[in-house]
Amino acid sequence: MVRLGVRRRLRVWFDGTMDRGTPALIGWLGLASLLLITVVTGLSVLLAATETSRDGGWASVLWRSVLRTLDPGTMGADEGSPVYLALMLVVTIGGIFLVSSLIGVLTTGLNDAITNLRKGRSQVIAQGHIVVLGWSDQVFTVVGELAAANRGSRRSTVVVLADRDKVEMEDQIRARVGDTGRTRVVCRSGSPLKRSDLDLVSLDTARAVMVLSPAGDDPDIDVIKVLLLLNNRPWPSARPHVVAAVQESANVAAAKLAAGRHALVIDADDIAVRMVVQSHRQSGLSTVCTDLLDFAGNEIYIRAEPSLAGRAYGDILGAFEAGAPIGLRRADGAIAVNPPMDTVLAEGDEVILVAEDDLLIELAANPAQVHADAIVLVPDTKVAPDRTLMVGWNSRADRVLDLLDRFAEPGSAVDVAAPNPPEDALAVSRENLTVGYQRCQPTSRRDLERMELGGYQHIIVLSDDSAEPDHADDRTLVTLLHLRDIEVNLGEPYSIVTEMNDDGNREVAQVTKADDFVVSARLISLLMTQLAENRHLYEVFADLFDASGAEIHLKPAGDYVQPGAEVTFATVVESARRRGESAIGYRRRDDADQPPFYGVVLNPRRSALVRLDAGDSVIVIATD
Repeated sequence: MVRLGVRRRLRVWFDGTMDRGTPALIGWLGLASLLLITVVTGLSVLLAATETSRDGGWASVLWRSVLRTLDPGTMGADEGSPVYLALMLVVTIGGIFLVSSLIGVLTTGLNDAITNLRKGRSQVIAQGHIVVLGWSDQVFTVVGELAAANRGSRRSTVVVLADRDKVEMEDQIRARVGDTGRTRVVCRSGSPLKRSDLDLVSLDTARAVMVLSPAGDDPDIDVIKVLLLLNNRPWPSARPHVVAAVQESANVAAAKLAAGRHALVIDADDIAVRMVVQSHRQSGLSTVCTDLLDFAGNEIYIRAEPSLAGRAYGDILGAFEAGAPIGLRRADGAIAVNPPMDTVLAEGDEVILVAEDDLLIELAANPAQVHADAIVLVPDTKVAPDRTLMVGWNSRADRVLDLLDRFAEPGSAVDVAAPNPPEDALAVSRENLTVGYQRCQPTSRRDLERMELGGYQHIIVLSDDSAEPDHADDRTLVTLLHLRDIEVNLGEPYSIVTEMNDDGNREVAQVTKADDFVVSARLISLLMTQLAENRHLYEVFADLFDASGAEIHLKPAGDYVQPGAEVTFATVVESARRRGESAIGYRRRDDADQPPFYGVVLNPRRSALVRLDAGDSVIVIATD
């Protein structure tokens, strides 16, 4: 074993203290300054006793030496022997080096501290905040909606943790979201997949945690791992609820198992497919869902109304002047969306309503007038088999066909227009639907014209998920322009429903006058934000998006009231009630391509007069 000498040991010890950073350097400089001043003062007492006595003794000389180290100009008035002046010069020159070094150390330490802060590695100290784990384009929608939701709050905080540069994240949020009002957005650099990095965002004091799917292949793997980390974390008694979305339905079961009972897992793939299919049958559905899910228009509220206890749900539908009931929340927490009309509201139960704001819900002092003579008693709508063209093919197309088969009338047909035939989909035998294939490049005008589009009632344009989202939207836009121009030339109308990746491209695509645009990524982001703000809405939305429960429907207005008749909206509500449905609004066909509402009017006042034509729709919550 090699033994180190005393000098070597001291050198190793000194180097170790220097490695401790700015505080250690400041300590050594202070010690050197104290040593210099003490030595010079002692030598002054021994070698220049006369000047020392003249200047007030050793204490005064000590104080003057301190001043000389800080201000070299202090030496200008010194008088005395050469020895005394030499000692004062030594302490002044030493002070210059020591003070300069101190300034350099402080500057370097301050720069290092600022650099570390900009790296986003400091711990967030907050309470009642919402944590967003992960980074994708969804983060801009989430942050914007959270800012809108908390606009009336005194102060709110959103903390974003992602494996990206903190300054870059802040710049992108500032550019894409803009002013967040009273909501403070804090970004931290770290991986949500690392337990140590999760400690940066004060999860224990958060109100809710949102797990976003990252960009790239197999995003659900990262989501499931984050859910595992959160579920196995040692939480305090009051833990935040977790909201996450998985992109593939096959991973939902694994995600729920990993998340545990405190997390809400959304099947993004299933919702996207459902929106496409339902919008194909009733255009405008995605617009209605967007209005219900964002914080800019109408939202879903759960409200206690003790004055309505003991009344049947059918009576409650007409009890509000502002606010559209869609269901009940039982005292035990059970949710009933559009229950039977004779369901009684018991004490402790709450009403689920669509309203612009919780404060704007208003009970009617007197029931609004109902124009009973304008109510259509027997709808004459006849559902017949139809032909649908599906332009393009992606990972959701198989499920779109399966769901179309469930809703289609027997004898209906779907033709797939894509560059390559989907062999597996064509080989499946379906109950109500016949699936055919035509070779087509979706952006080719010649290929589209060759398919005799006039024979189709509906066209679905699927987004190309093999291309970048922006480029896929550009291709979709070209296809839509061709389809609409062909329709104008043929004079035979058909509805067009399409997928878009970016909601910003929706307004650009309005020139195509497509009947509906399904922006599934935005819908999922809005849904997650709603659940982060109020987890009790999970069962409501689960029922609305479940095929076996009550769903949002846009049905012909002529099935409810006489076309062209001026009636109160209470008349529409009453007509829907007689059919076991809850009416929440209507859509005007003439305004279907006019942003931002695209003809959708939700929660009109019951006494408001409306005139619905044959091409308009009534928006209802119904089981079929």
